[in-house]
Order: sequence, then C-alpha cells, then structure tokens
Amino acid sequence: MTDFNSPVTEAELHAYVDGELSADRREAVADWLAKHPSEAATVAAWRAQAETIRARYGATIDGPVPGRLKLEQIMRRTGASRRSLAALAAVAAVAAFVVGGSVGWFARGASAAAPNSYAAITAEALDAYRLYVVEVRHPVEVPGSERAHMTQWLSKRLGEELRIPDLQAIGLKLVGGRLLPGPTGAAAFYMYESADGERFTIYCAKAGVSQTALRYTSEDKFAAFYWGDDKIAYVVSGPADRERLESVTKAIYEQIDKSGTKKS
Repeated sequence: MTDFNSPVTEAELHAYVDGELSADRREAVADWLAKHPSEAATVAAWRAQAETIRARYGATIDGPVPGRLKLEQIMRRTGASRRSLAALAAVAAVAAFVVGGSVGWFARGASAAAPNSYAAITAEALDAYRLYVVEVRHPVEVPGSERAHMTQWLSKRLGEELRIPDLQAIGLKLVGGRLLPGPTGAAAFYMYESADGERFTIYCAKAGVSQTALRYTSEDKFAAFYWGDDKIAYVVSGPADRERLESVTKAIYEQIDKSGTKKS
C-alpha cells in the first residue's frame, strides 16, 4: 500500500510528469505540489519542455530508421567489420548519453526560468481538477456564498481584476474557489456544480503572452478548453464530454470576453 506521507523524491516528480506513477501515489504527489509552489513551478516547466519536444520531434521518433543509418548500409559503405562497427557504436552511444544528458539538464534549467507555456498552465489546471473534483467536504477554500470577498482576494493575488462568471442560467452553481500555486505564480481556481453533481472548474493564471485562440485537450476521463485574454490564461476543465464541456466553456467565455481584465 502506498504511503501518502512518504517524502516526494525528484525521481517521482519526473515519473509524475511522464505519467508513470500509480494512481494513489500520483494523488499524493499532486497534493504535495499544491503545498510547494516552487517545486510545482519546476514540474510545470518540465511538462512544458516535454510537450515542446514531443510536438517538434514526435513524428521523427516514431518514424522508421532511415536506410542510411541502418547497420548493414553503414558497413556496406565503409567496409567496416561488424565487430569494429559495434565498438564504434558503443562509444557513440556513451557520447550521446553524456551530451544528451548535459543538454537536457541545461534545457531543464532554462525551462524552469521561464515556465509561461499555455501547455504547462493547462496541465496544472487539469491536475487541480483531478485532485479537487472528488473532494466532498473541502473542494474549495472560500464558499460560493462569499463571491465578493473571493473576487477581491484572488484578483489581488493575481494582480488582475478578475470576474467570477454566473452560470446559473445553464444550471451550474458556484461551489467556491481557492488560491493555487501555478507555473507563473498565483493561480485562481473556481468550481461549479450541477444539480446532478457534475463539476466544472475555471483555472486562471498569468500567461506572459496573449493567445486568444480557443483550444481543446483531453486526458483519460477529463478534458479542458483553454484560451488567453489580455495575457491571462483561462482553462475550463470537466468530464471528457466535448460537446457538454464546449457549451459550458462558451457560457464562461462570453462573460469573460465582455468583462475583460484590468491591471490592478
């Protein structure tokens, strides 16, 4: 049985980013990251770096090995024996490991210095949804009945004048909200619930750059729509029912688009 109180190691953080942790340990690590904003920012940067590498080189990695790089072709061109070529390959592999590790380490540092990717923010939003959507007694810090206080508090922490959408017209009641550590600093997190217990969340964080296009992503049973408005990233998360999530996002998007955000 997994010990939720055991220390979180760097190896576990990498496994968390790669999706290689067991479900119970992943929950424990997510909870630990929520209490350690500095480490949460680093993990978000790693995830953003992985997404960038995957987007840029994924097709190459999954594709077939070019004929010119196959062992038989190299031997035919160079006239080398299989034994000498194998020795050369071993040396090359060690060199690639050392160089690749060094490049990876420096890239890791560079990403941690500027974790302002929408991919990182969206990943954090989905992790927050996954962590808190199952909570019965403590899904939020501030209840929805304290909307005015929550708006003022979270706006001050983000340095932006935020607006909490009213979704009663589409059957969603504001459960409340909380402050979370994000990849670019403080993040605001709001939760809504339908009469049937269906939950949706809005995650807001500074993005560093404006990206207005509405985009969709999904992970297992969960999904999210995200976009940027005045350098604030918004992520609407919920069950992986795209049509339903899109209708909720549209209602939220229209309210935010009309209100906008202002520097405080």
